[in-house]
Amino acid sequence: MTETPPGTPLKDTSGGTGHNRSGRITTYANFWPYYLEEHRKPLTRGLHYFGTLLAIGLLIVTIATQFWWLLIAVPVSGYLFAWIGHFFVEKNRPATFTHPFWSLVSDFVMLFRWLTGRLGGDLKRHRIQDTPSQ
Repeated sequence: MTETPPGTPLKDTSGGTGHNRSGRITTYANFWPYYLEEHRKPLTRGLHYFGTLLAIGLLIVTIATQFWWLLIAVPVSGYLFAWIGHFFVEKNRPATFTHPFWSLVSDFVMLFRWLTGRLGGDLKRHRIQDTPSQ
């Protein structure tokens, strides 16, 4: 078995390592706990929720008004708040830089699981403690 960075899960649900030989995560089953680990602080998650909801709202407004130039604000709003959370609250590097697609999907998964009251169970299952913001 190859060594993995601290906080990175060693096995996915299929029984494989979920990592390639260089240690890069290769399955979404392994990415999700890593993603949660990178979002320990409630304020970081809150900034993600706000940015994601704002991006969805801007997309709806863009379609409704057909002001297509607003489309530029959709990714900007989503990433701006998420990156503020990572750089200034969590003080880590956004997963977008290494896993852009899984990271985008996980933003919506995290929001949905939070809205439906299931995110706490995920954090507990993966033994991720909420770390208060300072």
